[in-house]
Amino acid sequence: MKKKVIVVLADGFEEIEGITIVDILRRAGIEVTVGGLDDLKVQGSHGIEVSADIKLDEAGSDFDACVFPGGMPGATHLALSEKVQGLIQKMNNGKKIIAAICVSPALVLAPTGILKNKAATCYPDMQAHLGEDASYKTDNVVIDGNIITSRGPATALAFSLAIVEQLIGRETAEKVKKATLAV
Repeated sequence: MKKKVIVVLADGFEEIEGITIVDILRRAGIEVTVGGLDDLKVQGSHGIEVSADIKLDEAGSDFDACVFPGGMPGATHLALSEKVQGLIQKMNNGKKIIAAICVSPALVLAPTGILKNKAATCYPDMQAHLGEDASYKTDNVVIDGNIITSRGPATALAFSLAIVEQLIGRETAEKVKKATLAV
């Protein structure tokens, strides 16, 4: 059965992260739904407009993973959304994959409490926002149980491949890595 992932975008998302995640997961054969937090048209932090597949309010909850790109003020918009917070809690309760990159581990995931006693990473200088109960790491990608975190735009490819590996397996991740000439 094909794996299903929702990538949630809010105005001000980091384009490199958002687009890389969608691209790599689709190359791996994962069914990706782009959920716009408030609208179908989502403006990135550098002025690039992206069309979401659905509004987040219209998304069900039948996903194997949810992914949150960073970028400002996109991560702040995600953090303030009750719908996003509810999705995170539901996914965590179901032991589904929750992945966040850049400032989103600190601003979106940490306030939900799901990083308690977990190792995580985020954009440099944001680690204080992870909370005292999280173990900050400087690795480009950190996987702890069902939580995948990453540092920022330059780590988006490695982050996306880690999601592929966790959902489908190392073989598929390696095929996508080779096909995209990732180092």
